[in-house]
Amino acid sequence: MRNKHVFYVILSFFMVIFTAMIGYFVWYVQFNAPKAINSSYNMRQNDLERQVIRGTIFSAKGEILAEEAMNSQNVEVRYYPYNELFAHAVGFSTHGKTGVESAANIELLTSNAPLGERLQKEMDGLRNYGDNIYTTFDADLQKAAYDALGVYKGAVIAMEPKTGKILAMVSKPDYDPNTVSENWAAISRDTDNSPLVNRATQGLYPPGSTFKIVTLLEYIREHPDDYENYSYTCKGKMNYDGVDIECYHRSVHGSEDLRESFEKSCNCSFANIGTLLGIKKFSGTAGDLLFGKTIPTDLAYSKSSFVLDEESGSEEILQTAMGQGKTLITPLHMALITSAIANDGILMRPYEIEKRTNYLGELISETEPKKYKTLMTEKEAEILTDFMVGVVENGTGKRLKGLSYSVAGKTGSAEYGTIKGNSHAWFTGFSNVEDPELVVTVIMEGAGSGGDYAVPVAKRVFDAYYKR
Repeated sequence: MRNKHVFYVILSFFMVIFTAMIGYFVWYVQFNAPKAINSSYNMRQNDLERQVIRGTIFSAKGEILAEEAMNSQNVEVRYYPYNELFAHAVGFSTHGKTGVESAANIELLTSNAPLGERLQKEMDGLRNYGDNIYTTFDADLQKAAYDALGVYKGAVIAMEPKTGKILAMVSKPDYDPNTVSENWAAISRDTDNSPLVNRATQGLYPPGSTFKIVTLLEYIREHPDDYENYSYTCKGKMNYDGVDIECYHRSVHGSEDLRESFEKSCNCSFANIGTLLGIKKFSGTAGDLLFGKTIPTDLAYSKSSFVLDEESGSEEILQTAMGQGKTLITPLHMALITSAIANDGILMRPYEIEKRTNYLGELISETEPKKYKTLMTEKEAEILTDFMVGVVENGTGKRLKGLSYSVAGKTGSAEYGTIKGNSHAWFTGFSNVEDPELVVTVIMEGAGSGGDYAVPVAKRVFDAYYKR
């Protein structure tokens, strides 16, 4: 009887182990296998490249962004008709893979041609056609963003807050993906310009005054019933605990409430607000907005950072509250925060791949808009939107006032380096405020004031969107 009991215990143990293994296998196939297959370290991809003609990448409207073609020497090459325009968004497929070429690599190398055709070609030793990818990119909007950024280093992102669709993604300096192979040595060693870096998703910048959105949200959370009673008198500079703070160009803003402090982007007032906040709560709000967290994208990206804690000194607190210090953010992350504000606090998962078809155009799969996370309450989003409208109507974003469409936004001038006055120009905002349609985020390295430089770039992108 004892031996029988031991037998059942052992049998039960192995059944639990077996069930767990089956459960893990199902989970892995469902969630991790596609990532593992798509990994650049997976040697299976080399076999697929010998068996399959890489699929074509299209824009949202069907323009070809990348395809297999024969060059003048009758050698098969990857051809990018738009040259530099989609360099970082679409990427390249030699010397590794980037952009959509990387994100959809396994799909482009998988053939869903009719079964009989596939089998026949395999028997004949011929390559099948890989599946095609239709992106969410709008070629006209991409060109508008590219042209608007001009000669500046930086990035522009345009996306739909209600769906998460990325319509445009520009990063400069860039390169011609058609000549990556022959120019690889020079491009990869160019550390001054880093043209291979997608600044939209990988560039980490001090957010400057755009971070005042986060500081404002925290102050509202800590003072939900009396935030409208806040007041401060700006003299253009302040000293707190031995730390000197100045407003941009030492502008004297005078007596101002919270709304005016935000509209005028008053550094002194927001540094003062930093002294009134609970640092642990502030850090929690930054975490809610995905600082230091995973960003929902299948493109290569950098994590933003917020390093304030209860051990931080006065200078770090004051600088952080107004968007300086050690806080760093990517343009994509800034666009996601803005999208959540525009979408009643809900962040939709951003995506750049609309659908997948076989080479005959038959639908294989399609991306459906999907909620990622609630970053703030609907009420908080409403208040932030109202303050951002004030920036355009009365403050540093006035160049976007009085257009055929309405805009809510925030400018930023983020100081960097050791030379006082050097600053990156920021803008982030959204159009058609009552029923938000488009988020645009701009960063221009070393340009100066966000209101003077980044806002006009955003305006050209908004204009192009409404002229489509």
